[in-house]
Amino acid sequence: MNLSGAKKLVILVGVILAAIVIGMIFIEDEDVDTDVTAKTTNIGLILTGSRDDRNFSQSHYDALLGIKDELNLNIVCRDEVEYGQDCLEAIRELIEKEGCRLIIAASFGFGDSVKEMAGLYPDICFIHPSGTERFINLACCYGRMYQARYLSGIVAGLRTESKEIGYVAAFPISEVIRGINAFTLGVRSVAPEAEVHVAYCDSWNDDGMTREVSEKLLDQWPGIDIMAMHSDSLEPNRIADQKGIYSVGYNKDNAGLFPDSYLTACVWNWEDYYKEQILNCLKGRFYGSVDWIGMEDGIVGLSELTANCGPGTEEAVEKAVKRFENRSFDVFYGPIVDNKGVLRVPMGESMSDDEMLNHFDWYVEGVSVEE
Repeated sequence: MNLSGAKKLVILVGVILAAIVIGMIFIEDEDVDTDVTAKTTNIGLILTGSRDDRNFSQSHYDALLGIKDELNLNIVCRDEVEYGQDCLEAIRELIEKEGCRLIIAASFGFGDSVKEMAGLYPDICFIHPSGTERFINLACCYGRMYQARYLSGIVAGLRTESKEIGYVAAFPISEVIRGINAFTLGVRSVAPEAEVHVAYCDSWNDDGMTREVSEKLLDQWPGIDIMAMHSDSLEPNRIADQKGIYSVGYNKDNAGLFPDSYLTACVWNWEDYYKEQILNCLKGRFYGSVDWIGMEDGIVGLSELTANCGPGTEEAVEKAVKRFENRSFDVFYGPIVDNKGVLRVPMGESMSDDEMLNHFDWYVEGVSVEE
């Protein structure tokens, strides 16, 4: 072998050895990634309601319980936490006394506290469902629940006989108005003459106030034969059941509580999102983002349709779901007219995410709002 050939052989051997070393590094890193759950990790969860409220708060608690064993987690929950100082103290205790590596604060109203504590504890990962701001260690997320609302509107539209539907909601904010409008568009896609009557109770989970508003709405519109809701109280479902009319639920499937009157529910499925983010935290790959996640990723959807639904409901819902999946349709594609007769979204156009998230201050045709 001449000198030139020997040099080539040395270079070739060097390249092979380098490739082997790099491969071993990647394999080692992969082993580390797959071993991040060997040690129990404390996860802090802060809720405004009770962990067993059968509603929004429980949807988060149950999601973490669902992945607890797989990821070797210890869930440290603080429920019925108030906004402001109470939240700040709860976060500090979860970090300093409980040793939590990741904090989930599951309410929009926790936003200011979460941002403050994320700045004070840069080594801790924070998740703020329904939040709108991010830091390097703070991720915000929400699902496109309006898509499920549209589907539930189809369910209601195919069940109503009076064409009068009640809707009890918490606050007139973009999130809630977006859901009311999506529901109404779903209703009127199968029952064009139907009307949706909305009443606000100015609370997420005050049972007494929600009950009072639900009863008043039914008194004002005695023809209502279905009640829908955007509330963390089950009172609209309970009142509907007592009055012998149907209802559509929210957050979790509560058909077992109201077997004679429940149609379906718009539900949250947080498991996959939480699993991904917790693993990112454990692997050192967590990064702040604001994610608005669609129905195709499973975070929102309808619960199983009950036997109370009208004929053809399952087929109609499946048809609408396929339109979402192939992206040939979304709820706020034009033309859309508001309840004052003004064209809001022209034919061939659609609302932007920013408009839907932050600037929904009007109602679609078919909505009336009770004072």
